[in-house]
Amino acid sequence: MTELIDRLRNLRLARYIVASIIALAADVGTFLLLLQLGVLAAAASAASYSLGILVHWLVSSRKVFHDTVAASGLARTRQKALFVISALMGLTLTTAIVGAGDMAGADPRIAKLVAIAASFTLTWVLRSRIVFRGEAEG
Repeated sequence: MTELIDRLRNLRLARYIVASIIALAADVGTFLLLLQLGVLAAAASAASYSLGILVHWLVSSRKVFHDTVAASGLARTRQKALFVISALMGLTLTTAIVGAGDMAGADPRIAKLVAIAASFTLTWVLRSRIVFRGEAEG
C-alpha cells in the first residue's frame, strides 16, 4: 500500500487532481456563499472561479509542475501569462455553462458540476501540454 501511495505521489496527473480539489474547494465554497448572498449565478461563478485560479497557481507551481516551472525572468512571466490565459479559458467555459444552465432554468449547482468537469479537462490539457511543458514527465 505504501508503494502505491508513493507511485501516486509521483504521478503528475494525480498531483494535479489534488491541486484541483484544493482550488475547487475554494471555488465552490465561495460560489455557494455568493449564491446565498444573492449574487447572480454567472457572476458568482466568475468570482469564485477567479479565486480558484489563484489557489491553483500557488499549488500547481509548487507541487504539481515544480520541475517545469521557469526559474525567473521572461520565461517565468511568460509561463504565468500562459497559466492565466488557460485559467481565463476555463473561466469563460465555466461562466458560459453556468449562465446557460441558469437561463435554461437548471439548478446552478448542477450546472456548476458540469462546468467543473469541462473546465478541469480543458485546463489540464492546456497546462500539461503548453504552460508547463518540459522534459520531465510524471
